[in-house]
Amino acid sequence: MPDLDPTRPIPPADQPARIDALEAAVRARTDLVPTVGIVLGSGLGAFADEIEDATAIPVHELPGWPHATAPGHQGRLIFGRLAGVPVVALQGRFHLYEGFDAGLVIQPVVLFRRLGARVVVLTNAAGGVNPAYGAGTLMLISDHLNLTGVSPLRGPNADALGDRFPDLTDVWSPVHRASLRAAATAEGVTLEEGVYAGLIGPHYETPAEVRMLRTLGADAVGMSTVPEVCVARHMGARVIGISCITNQAAGISGQELSHDEVTATAARVRATFEALLDAILGALSAHREVAR
Repeated sequence: MPDLDPTRPIPPADQPARIDALEAAVRARTDLVPTVGIVLGSGLGAFADEIEDATAIPVHELPGWPHATAPGHQGRLIFGRLAGVPVVALQGRFHLYEGFDAGLVIQPVVLFRRLGARVVVLTNAAGGVNPAYGAGTLMLISDHLNLTGVSPLRGPNADALGDRFPDLTDVWSPVHRASLRAAATAEGVTLEEGVYAGLIGPHYETPAEVRMLRTLGADAVGMSTVPEVCVARHMGARVIGISCITNQAAGISGQELSHDEVTATAARVRATFEALLDAILGALSAHREVAR
């Protein structure tokens, strides 16, 4: 039995044994094989209510996983079907800013892949660095900047999970982005596109940092997603990313930032966000990326 203490560093080479334990615990409660894994970011967890024939597993009941502590994160795995597609959704991810090791932060996505997911949809709440992206904007992630100073693949590699040096050139697939833009248009959903910058947090950025991010090419900034996309690509999953712009970043609007604004904006765009995720599943089905 591996050491499942969630407070200790988890190098990649230790992941297979930990994922074996997680998979066994999940299989004891559901036999559904998901073809899509969805991570629901801050304020976006209500989308899980749309999942049919759902089985919910609190994350702290799984081996080596702690309680979710971030505000607006319920901390549950939800298994079921959306538009006939078998899915697993994570309501409430783990974050680096909570003090968790990167090896724990990425375990839900590693588990998705082990359980059968070929596509991973990563969502987040983010601050708008691009002045044109106001609160309520939905942004398709075209690329990212890893400014956390952390790689979840640092340490002895787990060859059973993926290559030592994964290529991130097309980690946010151009082909998938094109099909999703078309699907969003068909559903009447306005979808922007841009670069997501990942920082550790939990403090918000300074106005000077936001100006720096814009100079570097970022359109949105947040405190998640980057470790997860790296490991998803490492394991061969196709990745789609959606940022819900919940506020303009520091120094743009002149207003003080708060997490209340994040959750309020996410609630306001819930219907549009749900329509977009439905469009994503429809596009994946049309391209035979997922099984029904």
